[in-house]
Amino acid sequence: MDDNDKRAPQDGVTLNDANPAEATADTAPEQAAADQAVADTAADATADTAAPSEAARIAELEAEVARLKDQVLRALAEAENTRRRAQRDIEENSKYAISGFARDILPVADNLRRAIESVSSEARQADERLDKFVAGVELTEREFLAILERHGIQRFDPTGQPFDHNFHQAMMQVDSPTHAPGTVVQVFQAGYTIHGRLLRPAMVTVAKGSGAEATGARVDTSA
Repeated sequence: MDDNDKRAPQDGVTLNDANPAEATADTAPEQAAADQAVADTAADATADTAAPSEAARIAELEAEVARLKDQVLRALAEAENTRRRAQRDIEENSKYAISGFARDILPVADNLRRAIESVSSEARQADERLDKFVAGVELTEREFLAILERHGIQRFDPTGQPFDHNFHQAMMQVDSPTHAPGTVVQVFQAGYTIHGRLLRPAMVTVAKGSGAEATGARVDTSA
């Protein structure tokens, strides 16, 4: 056998005769890339699935926060309204707590006024002692009315004013050529208010044509 025949097997090495370790090393990068691609695809699928669920949860929490905030605001508003109502009730009770007592002592002021008006100016001029006595009654009346005013109670005399069924009680109607229809001609008894609210209506005579018949029953004396 010549030398060429001896070398032939060395020159004709096939793929099957190659080193297995070298073949594995050549294919490892491709396998790793394929595995990474599969992992990335799975991660993307998981993210796509989780994203809608997370967004829905956020929307649910935001709706819950809005609902709770609305409830808190409503509760605060109701508490403030309750506080204001309570404060108003306290103030009104304080203002009008003496209404019953004030109404009961008004006849004292009426009697003082009647005593003063019962003495004519001529009689006072003719009798010095009588004049001093009436002056003392007038002083007592002024002091009494001043005390009432310090507690928000004021007397009013509507003579010459238009009839107002909210504050006046019509006792009768008369013909009066010098007064317009519906005008208060005479006051039998002065009226009183307490902090602007009617305490007692003024009893009056009204010029005819006012349409105030039987209005006494409509007077508000709820103070």
